[in-house]
Amino acid sequence: MLPPELPPLPALTRAEAELIDRYLDVVDLLGRINPARPGDTYRGLRAAQALVGRATALRDALELMHTRGENELHAPTLARALRVLDGERRAARVTLPPEPEDSPA
Repeated sequence: MLPPELPPLPALTRAEAELIDRYLDVVDLLGRINPARPGDTYRGLRAAQALVGRATALRDALELMHTRGENELHAPTLARALRVLDGERRAARVTLPPEPEDSPA
C-alpha cells in the first residue's frame, strides 16, 4: 500500500521557495535547541552553532525578495506551502510541550 499522496505545493516564486526552505531550517534548529525538550547539550550546541548560518540565509532570502520588488508576503499561500512541508509539526517542536496531566500546576 502506498502512502497518501501529499497535496501539491502552491505556486511560489523562487525567492518565496527559498524563504520557506530557510525558515524551516531555522525552525528545525530551534526545535533541537529547545531546553524544554529531552536531549543532550551537545546536540543543542551543534544546532545553536548552525543557527547562525541558517539565520543569515533566511535574512538573505528575505533581502532578495525585497530587492526584486516582492515587498508583500502572501501569507495564505506561504502557510499552505508550510503545511505541505510539515511545518506545523516542525514548528510545534519550538513550543513548550504539554504539561503532564498528573503534575501540580
